[in-house]
Amino acid sequence: MGRGKIVIRRIDNSTSRQVTFSKRRNGLLKKAKELAILCDADVGLVIFSSTGKLYEFSSSSMKSIIERYNKCKDERHQDSSSSSEVTLWQREAATLRQQLKSLQDNHRQLMGEELSGLGVGELQNLENQLEMSLRGVRRKKDQILTEQIQELQRKGDLIHQENMELYRKVYEARISNEGTKTKSFSLTNFNFGDDPHMPIHLQLSQPQPQQYESPARSMKLR
Repeated sequence: MGRGKIVIRRIDNSTSRQVTFSKRRNGLLKKAKELAILCDADVGLVIFSSTGKLYEFSSSSMKSIIERYNKCKDERHQDSSSSSEVTLWQREAATLRQQLKSLQDNHRQLMGEELSGLGVGELQNLENQLEMSLRGVRRKKDQILTEQIQELQRKGDLIHQENMELYRKVYEARISNEGTKTKSFSLTNFNFGDDPHMPIHLQLSQPQPQQYESPARSMKLR
């Protein structure tokens, strides 16, 4: 009659638990030693009991085994990280390629190419997209034209202001020149000669005698 199947769970009885721990610990250490000898493996075994007591076995130096373990663990972690990163980038590249292909197909369809495989609903959707795009282009064109007209109006106002300012300056300069000429003309009416310091000689002319007819001749004529 074979042995019954043992349920693997914590043993509540402390005495039975301690006996089982001793038996299985010795068996585990024996198996580790046999594995190291038979298979020429580098084996390190560490056991802590429930009371904190240490039991260990190593086929060589426990320190060298632990260092080797840490080194292999770091390398495995790096390889795993590199593999995960490569996989992530490959997945991202595949997604981008799919998006690019979809955009290229959509662009060709908007340009009126490769429409043979589309149904009525898809063609209607494509037509709606073209109409929306056309409205957007017209709206943008109107906006640009309005901005250009406003800019031209602003430049026209600036040119008009500059013309008005130039006209005002010319008018003021003309008025100033005309006033200077009038003053110069009133001074040059008097001839002072070549020497401005020469004394001026004034002469009073005698009135010319008037000829009167005699009373007799006047009576005669009458």
